[in-house]
Order: sequence, then structure tokens, then C-alpha cells
Amino acid sequence: MAAEDRVLVHFDSERVSVFHSRSGELELLKRERLAFGGTLAPDLLAERVGEFCSGLKKFHDVVDNRGTRLYATGAFQQLSQSDAAALVNSVYVDTGLYFNIVGPELQRFYLETGMSACGSDEMVEGVIRREFRKAVVCGSFQQSLEYIEDTVARLRGSGADVLSPLSTRIKPETVGTDFILFDYQDLLKNERDTWRHKCVHMDAFREADAVIVCNPGGLVGKGTIFELGFMAALSKRVIFTEEPRGVSVFFPCEVGLGV
Repeated sequence: MAAEDRVLVHFDSERVSVFHSRSGELELLKRERLAFGGTLAPDLLAERVGEFCSGLKKFHDVVDNRGTRLYATGAFQQLSQSDAAALVNSVYVDTGLYFNIVGPELQRFYLETGMSACGSDEMVEGVIRREFRKAVVCGSFQQSLEYIEDTVARLRGSGADVLSPLSTRIKPETVGTDFILFDYQDLLKNERDTWRHKCVHMDAFREADAVIVCNPGGLVGKGTIFELGFMAALSKRVIFTEEPRGVSVFFPCEVGLGV
């Protein structure tokens, strides 16, 4: 399944809709009434989601976090932060898929985007046209700068606002050093000042719809692994550009950037 060829599943309070997306075209494959309202505990919700996802193999042989995307709205938006995190974790453990609970504001954005583009009130129509309003890009700036530049360009080309890095033009003074700075950043006061720059970058995670981790060849650097802990603490949606390698603890994430 190519990056633009995916099965998208939308869980709402009263129904589940399954779509096939390819090259900007959306096809409804299945729509089933399945009520998720009430006071179901996260483990029971995860069990019902897992049961439904087990049937997705009829639409594609491989159901994984590269070719299958899950989106949830309605009753799922009412879960407390701790219950939402527990649900996301349980679905990931049971299915290997990331359960993306879309906030009300982002849902409205998707609906408006879909309506403007094709007059559709299907939220997923908005998703396939512009999935990210705001994003942060991470990775090894020393080793993968060209790859990161391409990813940033692709995101901006799709209409996303890349919150960090704001630019990928390196300060000449920092070329070849252990801590690269970009042209919009001020020089380090001392070696401890690297922490200030790291905090500014990570603070942008809070506003982002997703954090995109550039990991060409699958390898994830030590600096990025450190940042992943902060992403997890914020329950932030994480998308690796390639299947991650060298990570000792697997966690809810997606693979492949489809912009």
C-alpha cells in the first residue's frame, strides 16, 4: 500500500465509517451503526474498537500503522485526558494502530475544509485535503538536514504551518558543531544554553496537530528519543516518516507522511 493509498476509519458516537483514500479520492467502503456513547471504561472501548479493526483485513491484507488511519470524534472527545490516554494505549497494544482522538476545533477545521473543497460534510474529506494546520518537525539536524528540509517543504506545500523549525538555514558559526542553530536563533551563551533552545523547540509540540519525526533509514537519534518522552507526556500525535528502528520501547505512533 503506497503512502497515498490508505484505509481511513472514522469512529463517531453512533457509527463507524471506513474509507479508502488514494490520490486525493475518497471512497466509502463501509458504514456501520455502532454506538459508543454512555460511560464505557477505556478498556471496554478499546475492546470494541479492536473487534471492529480485526475486520478491516477484508479491505486490505495488511492492517498496520502505515496504511491504516483511525480517527475518533463525538463521545470520544468527552473522555478525560487520563481515560483518553488509556484508550489510545490499549488500542495500540491490541491492534498496533494509533487511535487519533480529534479535538472539536480540529474537527471543525476538517469539516470546513471538506465542505469548501467538495461540498461534503464527511470529516475525512477534510482530512485527505489538509490534515495538519500546525506541525513540528524533529530529527537529526546534523545528519539529516536535507531530508528534514524536504519534509518541511512538503508540509508547507500542503498548507501546514511548521512551528519548528521556522527555517532550515544554518548559522554559519554552528556548522560542524554538536548543536546546530538556525538563522532565526541567537547564539549560545554557554554550553548549558543548549537546554533553552531545546525547550523552545519542544514547547512548540503543545500547539501542533502532530509531530513529524524524520528518521531516514529508520534510525532514531538520542536527541529525538529524548524529545519523544515529552511528546508522550503531552499525548501528542507522532508520525515517523519511516518505520522506527533502535527504539527499545514501542509506543502509539503512525508511520508515513501522506502529504
